[in-house]
Amino acid sequence: MSKFTADYILKMNDIVREGDPILRTVTKEVELPLSKEDKETLLCMLQFLKNSQDPVLSKKYHLRGGVGLSANQIGLDKRMFAVYVKDEEGNAHEYMLVNPKIISHSVTKSYLADGEGCLSVDRPVPGFVPRSERIKVRAYDLDGKEVVLRLKGLMSIVFQHEIDHLNGIMFYDHINKENPFKLPEDASIKSL
Repeated sequence: MSKFTADYILKMNDIVREGDPILRTVTKEVELPLSKEDKETLLCMLQFLKNSQDPVLSKKYHLRGGVGLSANQIGLDKRMFAVYVKDEEGNAHEYMLVNPKIISHSVTKSYLADGEGCLSVDRPVPGFVPRSERIKVRAYDLDGKEVVLRLKGLMSIVFQHEIDHLNGIMFYDHINKENPFKLPEDASIKSL
C-alpha cells in the first residue's frame, strides 16, 4: 500500500534528489485500467504542485515551486506524471497522465531564457536547454481514456522535461557541456 494517498501531503523530503538511481531509470509502463492506488498517487502529485505554487501553503510546508512532477521523482518506477501550469491570463492547466509518448515534434526549437530547474536538483544549473517548440503527445488520463495533446511554448517544454524524467534523462543532459549558453546551430530556435 502506497503512502501517497489523495489526502497525503507531499513535502520536499518525499522528492528524490539527483544521484538516486531511480532518476536514471527508464520507468515501467503503468497497467490500465489504473488501480485506485495509481489514481490516488497522481492526485497527490497534482496537489503537491498546487500547494507548491500557493504562497501560504508553500511557506507552511517549505515547498519549492514546481510545475511538473514525475512518479520516479517520488521513488516510483511508473510512467506517469502530473503537470500544473497557470498561463499568462491566470488560467490553470492541469494534467495527470499515464504512459505518455511524444508521437511528433517540430523541427523548430525553443528554450527558457532563464534555464530550467528541477525539484530533484537542489543546485542552480546555468545553461540553455533546447527543446522542440511544438510536440504532440499520446497518453492516458485517470479514467484510462486515450488523449492526444498538441502542445507549444511553456507547456511543450514542461511535458518534454517530465517525459525525459520517465526515460531517465535529466534536463542538464541537454545543456552544451563546453558552452552552457551555446544554442544548436542546425535548428531554428527561439527563447520563451
